[in-house]
Amino acid sequence: MVKSIKHFAEESISIFEKLEDDFFKHPEKMAEYIKGITRELHKVGLLMIQESLEQMNQQLKDSGKRTTGWYVEKDSQKQLVTSLGTVHFTKTLFVNRETGKMEYLLDRILGLEKHERITEDAIAAMLEEAVQTSYRRGGEESSLEGTVSKQTVKAKLHGLKLPKDTREPEKKKEVEYLYIEADEDHVSLQFRERKGDLVENSSGQKNNCLITKLVYVHEGIEPEAPQSKRYKLINPHYFCRVCDGKDNEAFWDEIYEYIHAHYEMEKVKKIYLNADGGGWIETARTRIRGVAYVLDEFHLQKYLIRLISHMKDSADDALRELRTAIRRGTKAELCEIVERLKDALPEESVESGRRRLEQSRDYILENWGAARLRLLHKGGVIGSSTEGHVSHVLSARMSSRPMGWSRTGAGKMAQLRAYYIMAGICWNW
Repeated sequence: MVKSIKHFAEESISIFEKLEDDFFKHPEKMAEYIKGITRELHKVGLLMIQESLEQMNQQLKDSGKRTTGWYVEKDSQKQLVTSLGTVHFTKTLFVNRETGKMEYLLDRILGLEKHERITEDAIAAMLEEAVQTSYRRGGEESSLEGTVSKQTVKAKLHGLKLPKDTREPEKKKEVEYLYIEADEDHVSLQFRERKGDLVENSSGQKNNCLITKLVYVHEGIEPEAPQSKRYKLINPHYFCRVCDGKDNEAFWDEIYEYIHAHYEMEKVKKIYLNADGGGWIETARTRIRGVAYVLDEFHLQKYLIRLISHMKDSADDALRELRTAIRRGTKAELCEIVERLKDALPEESVESGRRRLEQSRDYILENWGAARLRLLHKGGVIGSSTEGHVSHVLSARMSSRPMGWSRTGAGKMAQLRAYYIMAGICWNW
């Protein structure tokens, strides 16, 4: 570190003194003073990293042990992007005496993959920004110099290997009820397998919709503060994927493995699955033992409103009657109420209104037991927060603004969003 210390002593100190002198003469220019200090510290920091890398490389060249297996081929000027900026340095290409394989041994010591030109800290800064905003902003935030392109950020995201969380607690938790909430977001694809392969239907719409799936497990809700009217989830854990078929089963198996690893299952009275009844969500009932399906409050209310939207002043009475039929009545009673609602349809919209009512009725009938559980609110059943979570976890980054994804990019970003939320973002509903 001799060069960097020498630079600091001979150049940096005099620069700092001049900056301080100018600041005392013009104290209103504090911003310029701070920027000047930052600029010089930045230069010294890059010089220190450069010198450390070159010293490490020289030690490899001087090593007697190294000469038995490798010989020097040539020295090359290289650059490495760090969160501090781009470091320019010299490193040596070595050749293995037995195999003839060429390798920069310094890369091996640093833990860098072949042809890797970005350090771990820069990648972390890049992805932390990209998971919140955009690839372009991720590149700008990767280092103080912002030298990484959005194509590089995209490549890093696509190449991410996100392992399952296999950590287990020292002691499993004991709770009466567990809650699984599941919903999905719809994102737009640029293409499915290759550019130009999206097909338009007769209405001119392309088959460019991709479902990103969100599931989170928690132990219930509690107030944010003793007197607060806002609530938060207790110990939530998030899972996001783009998957179908067998991968969908593996997704639910991963969730079950998490539950089994963290909770004493014999102490859990019931696991409630709050969802809207989608096909992929139904798979959970075959992959997670003992789960009870509860219809998501948002979707139940949505279809009840569709049934009474034409009733005007009588809408509240009709809604109470429908909810009572679901809570304590029979399917036949619900169908009878719907038939009466059909008779009240305005003449100008009878045909479309009947279709709307029949679709809404059928949805409730298909989810009858789950809808009843939702309205009874017994045995630990609580409200759900899936719509807000989908908006916060997925839509905020992936679909709230016009953008197009590849299947790989959407899948990696969905997983990264779950990692990001788990890293400490608190979401209150």
